[in-house]
Amino acid sequence: MKKCFSITVLSLLVALNISAQKSVSAEENIWSKEKANEWYRLQGWLVGANFLPSTAINQLEMWQAETFDTATIRRELGWAAGIGMNVMRVYLHDLAWRADVVGFKKRMNIFLSIASKLRIRILFTVFDDCWNPDPVVGKQPAPRPGVHNSGWVRSPSKTVHNDSTQWGYLEQYVKDVLNTFKNDDRILMWDLYNEPANSGYGKTSFPLLKKVFEWAWSIRPSQPLTAGVWFMDYPEINAYQLEHSDVISFHNYSDTTSMKKTIDTLRKRGRPLICTEYMARTNNSKFQTHLPLLKRYGVAAINWGLVSGKSNTIFPWGSKENSPEPDPWFHDVFRIDGTPYDKKETELIRRLTKER
Repeated sequence: MKKCFSITVLSLLVALNISAQKSVSAEENIWSKEKANEWYRLQGWLVGANFLPSTAINQLEMWQAETFDTATIRRELGWAAGIGMNVMRVYLHDLAWRADVVGFKKRMNIFLSIASKLRIRILFTVFDDCWNPDPVVGKQPAPRPGVHNSGWVRSPSKTVHNDSTQWGYLEQYVKDVLNTFKNDDRILMWDLYNEPANSGYGKTSFPLLKKVFEWAWSIRPSQPLTAGVWFMDYPEINAYQLEHSDVISFHNYSDTTSMKKTIDTLRKRGRPLICTEYMARTNNSKFQTHLPLLKRYGVAAINWGLVSGKSNTIFPWGSKENSPEPDPWFHDVFRIDGTPYDKKETELIRRLTKER
């Protein structure tokens, strides 16, 4: 049986060649405010969701060859396009790349082609500190009924995250993927690291956060780079994210008072604002309250979840096994058959996006 982590000689040579490229400083690579705002002006108002096909429990099940489900992807992105969504935030995974470098990038290209035909741009997320610590390639576990994101996995694993001597392949992964797609206009931007310091990592995520920016700058893709602020307990991490991102991205799952305060604070930096996570109904973060506010301030709006599926994100954080279907849902917009959870929500999204 072929080893899961084998890398073709050709791909390894490509990665090593990328690693040898000259490193350049942050000052030379971060977009000016003028460039960032001009780029954003050309995009129009961006509205979309964090996307995982309903048939995948996590990033590995989405991207591995055996479970890469183009029929479901095409169908569910079509539902998003039908209500006016024009951007999707999508998580990658280092192990999916490491197991099959060429195939992984081929599947990325197929996914981008599907989205492009529907006029949806993609925001790829590279690393993630959330949920289960020990991802393994191959068949993924079945969902635990009623448990929010029971099968989502961190990238990289906790073991690799905590051992910088293993980061060589992470560098190759980041540089190879960004180099391959650095001029692809189907990609809106790159979110280099989701919620650094989550899962109890704290400041131990700071070195990897710095490294992923350095690796990305060595390629300097034509698309903007960002890492979203989300938690106020580590001001030095937040400061680094804000000072080194081409455009400012952030998460906010609270009410409109909190959202407006966040927007007012971040607008002072003079860069475009991209809300890459919001909408948790039982937290008073709703389409009806938040989407008009985000439009009024010209903030891109990317909610968590599109279609109810294996991720179980209709259930709230901390939900217990075998919980009944909640009312209201926590996240997600559509049922698995394509009917909206709440027609008033999808009608609002459709109306506001038509007016952009």
